[in-house]
Amino acid sequence: MGCTKAYVEWHGFEGTVTIDEPVLRYPDNPILTCHDVNEIWGNDSRLYTYNVHNAGMAEVTGTNGKTQIIMLFRSHIADGRSVIGKAVSDNGLNGWKVDPRPFLLPATENDIFARGVDMASIIESEAGGVEDIRVNPVGGGLYVLTYSAYHEQIPDRVKVMMAITQDFKTVVRYGPISEQDMRNVVIFPEPDKNKTWIALLRPNDKNQEVSGSGHIGGSFEEIRAGFASDPTGPWQIGNVIMRSGHGPGVFQAKIGPGSPPIRTRYGWLNIFHGVRSTMAGNPYTLGVAFHDLEDPTNPNKLRISAKPLLMPSASDCLVSKTDYVHVPNVVFSCGALTGKDDTVAIYYGGNDTVMNIGLANIQILNEMCNVFCLDPLTGKHLYSL
Repeated sequence: MGCTKAYVEWHGFEGTVTIDEPVLRYPDNPILTCHDVNEIWGNDSRLYTYNVHNAGMAEVTGTNGKTQIIMLFRSHIADGRSVIGKAVSDNGLNGWKVDPRPFLLPATENDIFARGVDMASIIESEAGGVEDIRVNPVGGGLYVLTYSAYHEQIPDRVKVMMAITQDFKTVVRYGPISEQDMRNVVIFPEPDKNKTWIALLRPNDKNQEVSGSGHIGGSFEEIRAGFASDPTGPWQIGNVIMRSGHGPGVFQAKIGPGSPPIRTRYGWLNIFHGVRSTMAGNPYTLGVAFHDLEDPTNPNKLRISAKPLLMPSASDCLVSKTDYVHVPNVVFSCGALTGKDDTVAIYYGGNDTVMNIGLANIQILNEMCNVFCLDPLTGKHLYSL
């Protein structure tokens, strides 16, 4: 066995992780809550929020040379819809400054749209709320934002929308990445050797509508490749890369992309989420995989750990007795950042209620994928006890 213990450090938060406990939780979690946001948004009762979770992350350097951490978080507001807010911190741990208005609301005619897109269709698709944003750096100081948009009238009708930002102030909407019902889209930060951009998609498995209702079901057991000549599309849905559905693993019920892929010497780091069906509910966990740097959509070159990266605990949702808790037993990440000494800072929602941070080490994550091998296309364990 290779590396089984390693050091991690993120802006003064430091410690060790092991192959048995691969994530070091920040002792002052949660780092952002609805109370922090309501202190800023509280002058408008329409924006009163009950939770803060599932945030996309970026580390940016301003014109003054100062580096800041940007968090684009999801919150449920008073009418039940989700909106996306923005908070900024110098160290990514504390001192978060929340913008006075949400960063992204359901689209209206007053927003900025790319030339040629169907503005009316985007407005209709987003009317039920926007959520779970990923911040995908694509070079040239540009970021493609991929986020889920909910229809206001058709239950569970979800499309993943794309938008572009450069300054995290102005946002240009490009519309859906696909007309197919879909969630959880992340884009690799650079094209392949053929100048093709690659994404990880979690489309509806069944792609069938229930007659008469328009409701779309699906088990969401597959992660597929997406391909485009430009990161804003048009995107084509490609081959299956990962598939769940095999028990008794923690990813048995469904899987989906989490944080945008990160280039490492071991391959493209993919922090994904998985769900297991139990008698007490459906706990969400985080998983880890490495894609081949040169051939990231080839499942035969994909290494996945059957052992989860992070499982939900009571410490992941520390709230007062009167606070609303949205979904028990959930850890969910939409963004991770890299630091010194192979440290990965994983920003994750706890119980769809608060934002947390934990640290992992790339060497440990690589060893997990070597020791606890999983078949990418069946979910079957490939190691013996």
